[in-house]
Amino acid sequence: MQRRGALFGVPGGSGRGKMAAGDIGELLVPHMPTIRVPRSGDRVYKTECAFSYDSPNSEGGLYVCMNTFLAFGREHVERHFRKTGQSVYMHLKRHVREKVKGASGGALPKRRNSKIFLDLDTDDDLNSDDYEYEDEAKLVIFPDHYEIALPNIEELPALVTIACDAVLSSKSPYRKQDPDTWEHELPVSKYANNLTQLDNGVRIPPSGWKCARCDLRENLWLNLTDGSVLCGKWFFDSSGGNGHALEHYRDMGYPLAVKLGTITPDGADVYSFQEEEPVTDPHLAKHLAHFGIDMLHMHGTENGLRDNDIKPRVSEWEVIQETGTKLKPMYGPGYTGLKNLGNSCYLSSVMQAIFSIPEFQRAYVGNLPRIFDYSPLDPTQDFNTQMTKLGHGLLSGQYSKPPVKSELIEQVMKEEHKPQQNGISPRMFKAFVSKSHPEFSSNRQQDAQEFFLHLVNLVERNRIGSENPSDVFRFLVEERIQCCQTRKVRYTERVDYLMQLPVAMEAATNKDELIAYELTRREAEANRRPLPELVRAKIPFSACLQAFSEPENVDDFWSSALQAKSAGVKTSRFASFPEYLVVQIKKFTFGLDWVPKKFDVSIDMPDLLDINHLRARGLQPGEEELPDISPPIVIPDDSKDRLMNQLIDPSDIDESSVMQLAEMGFPLEACRKAVYFTGNMGAEVAFNWIIVHMEEPDFAEPLTMPGYGGAASAGASVFGATGLDNQPPEETVSIITSMGFHRNQAIQALRATNSNLERALDWIFSHPEFEEDSNFVTEMENNANANIISEAKPEGPRVKDGSGMYELFAFISHMGTSTMSGHYVCHIKKEGRWVIYNDHRVCASERPPKDLGYMYFYRRIPS
Repeated sequence: MQRRGALFGVPGGSGRGKMAAGDIGELLVPHMPTIRVPRSGDRVYKTECAFSYDSPNSEGGLYVCMNTFLAFGREHVERHFRKTGQSVYMHLKRHVREKVKGASGGALPKRRNSKIFLDLDTDDDLNSDDYEYEDEAKLVIFPDHYEIALPNIEELPALVTIACDAVLSSKSPYRKQDPDTWEHELPVSKYANNLTQLDNGVRIPPSGWKCARCDLRENLWLNLTDGSVLCGKWFFDSSGGNGHALEHYRDMGYPLAVKLGTITPDGADVYSFQEEEPVTDPHLAKHLAHFGIDMLHMHGTENGLRDNDIKPRVSEWEVIQETGTKLKPMYGPGYTGLKNLGNSCYLSSVMQAIFSIPEFQRAYVGNLPRIFDYSPLDPTQDFNTQMTKLGHGLLSGQYSKPPVKSELIEQVMKEEHKPQQNGISPRMFKAFVSKSHPEFSSNRQQDAQEFFLHLVNLVERNRIGSENPSDVFRFLVEERIQCCQTRKVRYTERVDYLMQLPVAMEAATNKDELIAYELTRREAEANRRPLPELVRAKIPFSACLQAFSEPENVDDFWSSALQAKSAGVKTSRFASFPEYLVVQIKKFTFGLDWVPKKFDVSIDMPDLLDINHLRARGLQPGEEELPDISPPIVIPDDSKDRLMNQLIDPSDIDESSVMQLAEMGFPLEACRKAVYFTGNMGAEVAFNWIIVHMEEPDFAEPLTMPGYGGAASAGASVFGATGLDNQPPEETVSIITSMGFHRNQAIQALRATNSNLERALDWIFSHPEFEEDSNFVTEMENNANANIISEAKPEGPRVKDGSGMYELFAFISHMGTSTMSGHYVCHIKKEGRWVIYNDHRVCASERPPKDLGYMYFYRRIPS
């Protein structure tokens, strides 16, 4: 029976009594103009505080503003009331109690719990057979904290009742933001109930799958009518294939297929060819059992691949996650995990490493009161607020407390369980930082290195005061280009944030063992025998470092000394050393079929790293510089008009070429940019553009260049045009100033990026401190945010130069076959010991796999 509404005094008061309906109405009259009914497009937050990770599960519950629909924990609701004057909040609280025992001592039989109306994650640590949940809602009026219990139809004004019902029934704000890529609910296939299954005796083995029409062993789909195993094409999971599953449907008309490797007791990826969309099959267990697959005993991985898919790599998963070792859980400040939202481990691993750095801790958590007090009216849409919230959640220890036996006994005696939250869910943070990004806003796996650069870019654009914590990663690279014919040289500098090391496969120290393993593996596959134990290539770190510093050929090098194309070589050195050095091992490449591949190698990464020998030396005695002459921009006559017209109108991009590239596994927006900047010259030319630009931080970001600026940028990118003299080309300066930037900003950016238009625009956005006064440029003393802008003597980017001696303190490891799949974990050295962060699980590491990492974080050792 529903409780009747009652008006109580201030919490903690001695008296509680009912108040007449008229009294409640009279109490609400002054606040009626501020109470709103959520409209379409309003984001209603009722599961997470805007400033913390408090929820209705928390001891103090959650307060939802009845005007802005933002939610606040008990610690932060007063701040919102003071800032906005909004007085009416809906207080939401979930209670967890031990179930009443039956006569036999067991819990009473299960029945539908009508007391649950909040869409919250249940506590995995609680046995649902022993505990029951009850949700409570009430209106609270500030500042006197008057409480009105809900539901209260008879006594509340109609508008208030409608508003309360609308808030309680509202959908997730993240689903509203991006219904296609966030929490999209798949429809039930109309063929699932009456699916025909042929009694042909087909049984699907637990491993060794391959396409029945080709030799592909990845992206395989099982047709649920006849049991055919065939390769897929580019459907909804960005996987590549030859499309044989679709061809089979066109030949036979069998509508449903399930992706092998995604089958778990909770379901699988099912696609309906007839309905042309991903679907759910409520009878999937029965349909799979027809072919000998016991769904209830299948175990998938985060990337949707079973270990059977990647049998040769199964030890990689075990070693990196330290499977088989009894790991001791860690609790307290700095030992809080991040719950996986579905392929969000790349974000979790990067953020754990970021907030282990003192400069980021001080910039955000150290400034928490100021950042929170001066946050905008909607703090969910403010980068610095959400970074501070995440940092506090990870570092405070508030969401990582060990269970205390005495407390558990007391809770049981009171027949109410106070849930102990371990780990936080970064849903609000992910929704904001990935907003408008086509890849990070999806539910697909991403590259941790790309997300790291994306985050650095956001930090740069949302700096706090004079200090930017991302400055600790920034360094200058000196590039020396030499004309092979004249021996003349040119020195330039560029900004970077990480050191990318190639994998020197030719330097493997166990080549004979690798050859023997490959022969045994092929023989086992041919005879369908169990595969041998994996043998990894052992690569010396010194060989990778040597490969980084060796000269490389420059494609289409134009020699200003010869006024013509010539052979050129480039070497790179550090013009400055960063305070924190991030090293990425370039484990991912493309096979002959253009499918992304991963080098599964072991590299003896050092705990102490000395790269002082890579310090740039500048122009040396006896070297002669190349003349500062810009190469001409030459556009072939047969494509000049087509190229320029194409670049002016991005809406005419050749979508067939875009889809050809997307089918290879490249991000969709990167494919659109490739086709755009190559003027619709075809997929092959666009592919070459992708290979050249795929390491750039904005590779997968949407195409946002204006038509005129885009044309110039394309000319520079496609045909290698670069302004080389001290004064950038006037036409390039004009392009930037036409976008609304000051002339001095344009000149400074072009000088810093060797007159590359795209990079210059990125430079401007990442250096907001460079601004030009309309009348004069002067030095502003005692203002750390202002820098000198001078065409005669420009100031370079901010760097924290010092010694090139480093020590390892964190590394991120990847398991799986490509960056588009798999799982990430992070190891961090804290208080003298290594700790593994595997999603929400945080444990002391016993055997940190430092040789299998993907990204390594080093801190400078003071000289």
